[in-house]
Amino acid sequence: MAIRAAFGGSVRRREDPRLITGRGRYTDDLRPEGSLHAVFVRATVAHARIERIDREASVAMEGVRGVFLLADLGLEGTTARTPLAAETVRYVGEAIAVVVADTREQAADAAAACHVEYNELPAVVDPVAALDDGATLLFPDKGDNLAFEFELGEPGVLEGAEVVAHGRFVNQRLAPVPIEPNAVLAEPDGQGLKVWVASQVPFRVRSLIADSLGLDESSVRVIAPDVGGGFGAKLATYPEQVVIAAVARRLARPVAWFEDRSENLVAMTHGRAQVQEVSLGATREGKLVGMETDLLGDSGAYAGLGSTLPAITSLLVSGVYDIPAIHVRARSAFTNTTVVSAYRGAGRPEAICLVERAMDILAAELGMDPADLRRRNFIRDFPHTTAVMATYDSGDYERALDAALEAAGYTELRREQAARRERGDRLQLGIGISCYVEMTAVQQLSEGAEVSAEKDGSFVVRAGTTATGQGHETAYAQLASELLGVPIDEVQVVQADTGLVRSGDGTYGSRTMQLGGSAVRGACLELVEKARAEAARRLEADVADVDRFEGGRFGVKGVPGRSLSWAELATGGELTVVREFEQDDQTYPFGCHVAVAEVDIETGDARVIRLVAVDDCGVVLNPMLVEGQVHGGIAQALGQALFEEFVYDERGSPRTGTLTDYAVPTIGEIPPIETIQMETPTPLNPLGMKGVGESGTTGATPAAQNAVIDALAHLGVRHIDMPLHPMRVWEAIEAARRSVSRREQRLPAGHDE
Repeated sequence: MAIRAAFGGSVRRREDPRLITGRGRYTDDLRPEGSLHAVFVRATVAHARIERIDREASVAMEGVRGVFLLADLGLEGTTARTPLAAETVRYVGEAIAVVVADTREQAADAAAACHVEYNELPAVVDPVAALDDGATLLFPDKGDNLAFEFELGEPGVLEGAEVVAHGRFVNQRLAPVPIEPNAVLAEPDGQGLKVWVASQVPFRVRSLIADSLGLDESSVRVIAPDVGGGFGAKLATYPEQVVIAAVARRLARPVAWFEDRSENLVAMTHGRAQVQEVSLGATREGKLVGMETDLLGDSGAYAGLGSTLPAITSLLVSGVYDIPAIHVRARSAFTNTTVVSAYRGAGRPEAICLVERAMDILAAELGMDPADLRRRNFIRDFPHTTAVMATYDSGDYERALDAALEAAGYTELRREQAARRERGDRLQLGIGISCYVEMTAVQQLSEGAEVSAEKDGSFVVRAGTTATGQGHETAYAQLASELLGVPIDEVQVVQADTGLVRSGDGTYGSRTMQLGGSAVRGACLELVEKARAEAARRLEADVADVDRFEGGRFGVKGVPGRSLSWAELATGGELTVVREFEQDDQTYPFGCHVAVAEVDIETGDARVIRLVAVDDCGVVLNPMLVEGQVHGGIAQALGQALFEEFVYDERGSPRTGTLTDYAVPTIGEIPPIETIQMETPTPLNPLGMKGVGESGTTGATPAAQNAVIDALAHLGVRHIDMPLHPMRVWEAIEAARRSVSRREQRLPAGHDE
């Protein structure tokens, strides 16, 4: 089923033959002559003063070229976090020193031999406890562990509510787990540096390295070759990138660093990690009156992007609903844990989880069908500014819900659910609905592009975004092909190289096509006009009389014999256009996901057996690319809903530091996914496009959670925090049964509560 009109059609990804046959080139595949290898010495305790670092044994080992501390590299850092810890470590995995050797194995052995003596301090790992009076302080001079606070609206928003649903939800800490961990290769290049890095933001990495090393940005070239997944984890710039660059300059040799899987899980960045309290009020007829919510994010040990993520969550807590009054208090706290940063959706899935769980709880309080309650409260007129000051550009939320319910066979599913409950089946059925709105092109609203016609008849698109698996090479080439009227094979796409691309902000927040694509569009249209003007000059005709003929030739109207090809025009002068596109605001994709779950009430085993996804990201260029992004997002959503959680013990030691302990879903855990693409254009860019990279994660996470809880609602289960693994589900079932039993014991015979 599809509710769409194709713009460019389903063109296969041109990247795939290279990537799936092993011909991709990743950072760790690159080895300039004379390359050395780096391994970091990392903290083994969560909070401690560093008393002594003994590197003598390491320095003496075979192949070791140096063991470097912060003072050796002249790196002081510009914030509370230095590139290497010098006095205090604040989480397990924090880098203290770097060992450089001829081989990776030698560097690893020498790093293991480097002895660090600690004066261990108390650790705090719970953000709620971190804000208590008397909590251990990560930065004593600051006086508290508050990393960020933000407030919207005024208290008292529940006045007039006849029914109030309350909930306390935990969006657990997640590890992003890209297939390719972080990697850096730095090579001295004259007076500067050439750096290859697995990153979503090579221009930001360039700025970080140049600033830290006191270099002009023009002397630092940063290249992101093929990148094996980002998911927000490679949006962060890392201290390790600066350290490797500094060591390469000091030794005047190329230096490579590639982290192992446990290092990636423990030491780099995590996502989500938010505790939410919400009260949602309504009339007895189900009309929403107001929402009161308190958000507490876990920043981790330092103030990364994660510190401010609760503010982004705040902007979407209204979801797709017309809630007249909202009061939000948002904070984040420092803890002795890995720094929290962006993870696919970065604050937005947390918001939709909050409001969609609250809507299900409210529906139960009112005795209403969850779909009916949602339909009763949709925003219907656009643009719409919510009570938390987010202005939604366009939408059709009821249409998305109707399409999802029809495709899922909602009425039949409810009948089957009722029949299983009546029979007392061991496998109970649950249906979870999630109506979502997303926010894309977040914060940074401009991007540039350059398009040129070459003398050999080919075309080059240079874009400031950076692909980490999304299909940019295909999308940009397809767009340019459509606009220039040339075969797609004649279009080359260049990106993620600060030496070949003028500028760029990278890829995050599902910004690529709406910003980068709009810049490419503008450049292509201007290039056509520039070619028309050149043809007019060469053919001694008026520009108004020059047409573009079939096959991409330019000539005088009615005289097809007098025409010039793109290649011929390019030989007469430079045919290059540089364009910058700036958008006035974020765009707001939306949709509805319906998950169907089966839960074994004897063991707690919960499985999502089907998922229907209706997604609207505005005008669609390539439905195949959109479907791929939705599928990937749903896989990560199911990981959060059912399996994944990064856990620390009370001393801040990781308990899920390997993929043996940290459970990610495999293809065996991903159910059949039915995708439906709607198209509601945005007026904010000329392509009418919105982002789609994070929609699957945003929509499917609460759908799956709602489905599992719905399967158990008749037993008295009201809420279960993610991940919904068997033990947690079984414990919720048993707690509900005990509660029912206690109520029955308190009631006189023949009475109902």
